[in-house]
Amino acid sequence: MSKDQLIVFDTTLRDGEQSPGASMTREEKIRIARALEAMKVDIIEAGFPIASNGDFESVKAVAEIVKDSTVCGLARAKQVDIERAGAAIKPANSGRIHTFLATSPIHMEQKLRMSPDEVVEAAAKSVRMARQFTDDVEFSPEDAGRSDPDFLCRVIEAVINEGATTINIPDTVGYNVPHQFGALIKDLIERVPNSDKAIFSVHCHNDLGLAVGNSLSAILNGARQVECTINGLGERAGNASLEEIVMAVRTRQDVFPCDTRLDTTQIMNCSKLVAGITGFNVQPNKAIVGANAFAHESGIHQDGVLKSRETYEIMRAQDVGWSNNKLVLGKHSGRAAFKSRMAELKLEFSSEEELNEVFARFKTLADKKHDIFDEDLLALVNETVIEAENESIKLVSLRVCCETGETPNATMTLNINGEEKQSEASGDGPVDACFKAIEKLTNTGVTLQLYSVNAITTGTDSQGEVTVRIEKDGRVINGQGADTDIVIASAKSYINALNKVMSNAGRTHPQMSAV
Repeated sequence: MSKDQLIVFDTTLRDGEQSPGASMTREEKIRIARALEAMKVDIIEAGFPIASNGDFESVKAVAEIVKDSTVCGLARAKQVDIERAGAAIKPANSGRIHTFLATSPIHMEQKLRMSPDEVVEAAAKSVRMARQFTDDVEFSPEDAGRSDPDFLCRVIEAVINEGATTINIPDTVGYNVPHQFGALIKDLIERVPNSDKAIFSVHCHNDLGLAVGNSLSAILNGARQVECTINGLGERAGNASLEEIVMAVRTRQDVFPCDTRLDTTQIMNCSKLVAGITGFNVQPNKAIVGANAFAHESGIHQDGVLKSRETYEIMRAQDVGWSNNKLVLGKHSGRAAFKSRMAELKLEFSSEEELNEVFARFKTLADKKHDIFDEDLLALVNETVIEAENESIKLVSLRVCCETGETPNATMTLNINGEEKQSEASGDGPVDACFKAIEKLTNTGVTLQLYSVNAITTGTDSQGEVTVRIEKDGRVINGQGADTDIVIASAKSYINALNKVMSNAGRTHPQMSAV
């Protein structure tokens, strides 16, 4: 018996971006979209076009570049939203409009101030409008998890009659539990007269830690699209994790009557890319993509794995992109080998100049550390793209003096809009002194909210990857930097964030800005 296809709808670029501090620039969204396309994600929800001009341009740019995945834009059940979403997805080979309207009593009464009859009429009208721009229309009854099932049936029947091809049932506030949510999906499919004319989907939040459990229960009860994000990124406690759902379904084919078409070997690349861009690092014990996901410390476990992997591992690490042999290049590697490995990692370049720049940085890094790992290559690409996007402020040189019993001091030279400037500052530590020296030259008045350091690989010569999060006039902005010298990496990350301030790359919560 052939398996049904489970459609993967990734909303990292939209719902994932709504995590405070996870805002992405247009270029960052394009890079993640390319990685999702390489993983063969079916639908990429690229943003909320009405939220801002920047979000509109980002969705449009993704629609222009992505060829093999459907590109989706989110819209409230309002004409202006739907028209904006239609314009944003117009360049796509395959485009979808995802429109939504709340259906729970508390949302209808307290937020919408609409009667049930008005909600049904507005929902049907929104789908009718969206169909003017595309035949692929998805409708979500927001807060369906707390809505009256009888009313849900009424709304769903109405929007399918207007041409909605996907019905998404969101557990918007993460309130449901698996057996209850699965039963709701089954009930809706059985009771809605025209349910056979649409695919039923689910979108679960993780407020009670049940997003993946609820999603899997829904799949077992007839849902054939699942909405999720890389690393479970999302507002509040996050969304259902793509990698966990996909691998649960793939691993337990004895239980699930469906499977995805994803190339799961690309999961790790996507995970690292999203973590690097957003600054939301993956916890070591995170399922599938955490550093310890396939690690065994217990002697009994180690003995069992050595005798037979299946004793303690239910899936192969290589199937999700982990590699037993990560060492690939060194300082004697040539340009052809470098380019070949980049292609294997699905790391693409916008131009030959960009490839040459990354290769030059690779050679410089190879002189500093003997072994170059895949993670190092990804960091090199990130750093090159980051600097290419933001050219206002560049690090020229940095000298830091630090010794026991003395106040650390930093001397900083920056190129600001083509002019070199120098400053000196003291601080509580070398990084504090460095940041104060930068601030003396830029005078941005930002507030540092987060400073985080990760070793990219193992060993004392590993590159350090630094993430900073700063706040300026209500905008929260991330910056990243990597170097074998952690103080230099810190300076790069702070400068990266300040460049985004200069270019107005940060933004407020997209749905709040659309209200």
